[in-house]
Amino acid sequence: MSGTLYIVATPIGNLDDITFRAVEVLKSVDLIAAEDTRHTLKLLNHFGIEKPMTSYFEHNRFEKGKYLVEKLKSGENIALVSDAGTPAISDPGEDLVKLCVENGINVIPIPGASACLSALVVSGLPTGRFAFEGFLTVNKRSRSERLSELKNEKRTMIFYEAPHKLLKTLKDMYEAFGERNISISRELTKIHEETLRMKLSEAISYFSENPPKGEFVLVVEGCREENNESPLKDLSASELVKHFLEKGLSEKEAIKAAAQELGVPKREVYNEIKR
Repeated sequence: MSGTLYIVATPIGNLDDITFRAVEVLKSVDLIAAEDTRHTLKLLNHFGIEKPMTSYFEHNRFEKGKYLVEKLKSGENIALVSDAGTPAISDPGEDLVKLCVENGINVIPIPGASACLSALVVSGLPTGRFAFEGFLTVNKRSRSERLSELKNEKRTMIFYEAPHKLLKTLKDMYEAFGERNISISRELTKIHEETLRMKLSEAISYFSENPPKGEFVLVVEGCREENNESPLKDLSASELVKHFLEKGLSEKEAIKAAAQELGVPKREVYNEIKR
């Protein structure tokens, strides 16, 4: 008889956020598959748990996934954990769950902390319907296309972002969405936890002056019906570029944003402002 794969949510910062059930499961399984065994060892030591571990992360998920499935088929019970939060969300655990489902192996969730939901419920934005987008790709073209596709998304949108890419992401969002309300949470449940609620343009100005620190969750207002017609529709190319420059975008970014607003090539806007 096959074993069971447990998807165990771990704290996103404060260790007291782990559930009693999660601790009991980690104590009872035969093996723990961890994103980073060194990181998970600190958690296990804190709760006096001694169990064998193996690594399971982005770059070994194919080879290690097959290994874990064989272990499960032999009757072992395995707990999958990530460094923080719920595994299989923006995480290679998604592949392991798929493998288990394909092989008829029982998968049980052990719910707990989640950064995206924690940020959503304190955002002050609508929570009835939302879209989780995770990390945007670093590929410039794919990133631009994805944000363009989301321009008319009416649901509240949730993104993850690293500090060194935050300002660029905020500028890309402003170019694609125009002015929106945004809630920006960092270091959730940790000592320096902070949530800022402002306009996208204000966020660009703020983080231009205050270097981002920590891991971020961005909760962005969806497209409102009354916003479908742009308030910038009557501005000329040069006026649009000036508007976007005042919002903190570079000249190149302002030209691109103006071109998108007008629906014309960037070269046309460039020629207009250089006359």
